[in-house]
Amino acid sequence: MSNNNSRKTVFLPLLAAFSLVTGILIGIYLPRKSDTPQNFGFIQKSDKINSVLNRIESDYVDPVNRNELVETAIPAILKKLDPHSIYIPARELKRANESIQGNFEGIGIAFNMLTDTILVISTINGGPSEKVGLQAGDKILYVNDSLVAGRGISDEDVMGMLKGPRGTVVKVKVLRKRFPELLSFSIRRDKIPITSVYVAYMINENTGFILINNFAESTYDEFMTGLRELKGKGMTKLIIDLRGNSGGVMDAAIQIANEFLKKGQLIVYTKGRIQLRNEARANGSGEFETVDLIILIDEQSASASEILAGAIQDNDRGTIIGRRSFGKGLVQEPVTFPDGSGMRLTIARYYTPSGRSIQKPYNEDFDEYYDDLNIRFQNHEYEVPDSIHFADSLKYTTIGGRTVYGGGGIMPDIFVPADTSGFSEYYFKIRPFIYPFALSYTEKNRESLKKYPEADEFEKFLDRQGLLDQFIRYTSGNNVKPDKDGLKVSGSVIHTQIKAYIARNILDYKGFYPIWEEIDTTLKYAIEYLKK
Repeated sequence: MSNNNSRKTVFLPLLAAFSLVTGILIGIYLPRKSDTPQNFGFIQKSDKINSVLNRIESDYVDPVNRNELVETAIPAILKKLDPHSIYIPARELKRANESIQGNFEGIGIAFNMLTDTILVISTINGGPSEKVGLQAGDKILYVNDSLVAGRGISDEDVMGMLKGPRGTVVKVKVLRKRFPELLSFSIRRDKIPITSVYVAYMINENTGFILINNFAESTYDEFMTGLRELKGKGMTKLIIDLRGNSGGVMDAAIQIANEFLKKGQLIVYTKGRIQLRNEARANGSGEFETVDLIILIDEQSASASEILAGAIQDNDRGTIIGRRSFGKGLVQEPVTFPDGSGMRLTIARYYTPSGRSIQKPYNEDFDEYYDDLNIRFQNHEYEVPDSIHFADSLKYTTIGGRTVYGGGGIMPDIFVPADTSGFSEYYFKIRPFIYPFALSYTEKNRESLKKYPEADEFEKFLDRQGLLDQFIRYTSGNNVKPDKDGLKVSGSVIHTQIKAYIARNILDYKGFYPIWEEIDTTLKYAIEYLKK
């Protein structure tokens, strides 16, 4: 199960820096059996901490909870190290690992809270909900005999009700159009895959497009499945979209880079205080060494994304297009504690083939580090590449002799500024209503929309429906007056976004991206660049 409403923010520009930084569990080695607290010296070297806790517990004026003190102390200790060494409480660790493992245990739906009711957007193919007959458009009113509609229940609470251990059963009652009575379903929870490769489709007769949302244990297999399908359709040129990809499992990025590089070419190496230099090189088994390659990045592309982009750039294998990436070059290793909590401890730095560390600097309190993306915005870095300055000491050379820089992300070979041409004051007023309108329209017209399974025919149908006029009436009913000048600037962007979200509600991402492509300046530039 996933929350479709939260997913939509992936596509909007300039996400908050805080959301990005907290979401970066990146470049992670898989745990080793020996990774226990004792191996890290916690028992032998924590006498002073234990003495303080013991004294507080025995002599403090008021009763204290030792576990709560420990839970508070560990994050404070890790905060003294670097921005990416973090502590994860037991209640959060399972969820934190889900995106890395590529699966979770639940009933297998994407949902949205429509007018305080759980609306099923889609069921996962072959998942538990689809098997018992749950359908897109169903409204879940009861979960295990408890009323959930009209109760102000949060998305987190909904997921807590519907997720659960594999093999356990959850009962739901749903309202379905044209059925006078509620329908009851008993759904046995199972493992549900989390897709990290959102879409793979042909942009034109020879150019394929693949978007990787994050790097999980399953990403390489998903990527190769999509890539081989595109090859079968005549792909000779490829665009890999890593924008907004905050990273994940390092091995997945290495495996993907291997598909495009010649035998022996360096992909990445890591080195730490006690970690010797560890290299990853292409083994010569890559199936796509001759495909024309472009990688799209932006300020939210981090760590594993930067490993892949850096390997392609430093080996002069393809062209990097977009804006400067996040700049996260630290490698975390997961450690699990007996109570189910864990931490990600930075054990090494990674370096691109030219020797670059792309880790951006951080001070002791990390304030500027966490605010870096806002600082870039204020410095007009999203608009003008000349506002980005690298010290000569950070200069490196690619295999082909080109100059690249370290010390703060991957600078693209071709800079494309953020496109704000379709933004107006009116747009920002009505933007919060775009997805709710698209969702409402989908529910009212689901049967008609299901007649068009292909994105191009789907869009042609939507173009005949006067969506923009309907949307203006919708927002007027929500106290946003029409603005002719604002529509002149933003009408095309608004219309395209509405169509894309409706398409996603019916066709998922294979319907969304071919439409969104129309307002994606960076992608359009990459397409034209490949034609030339």
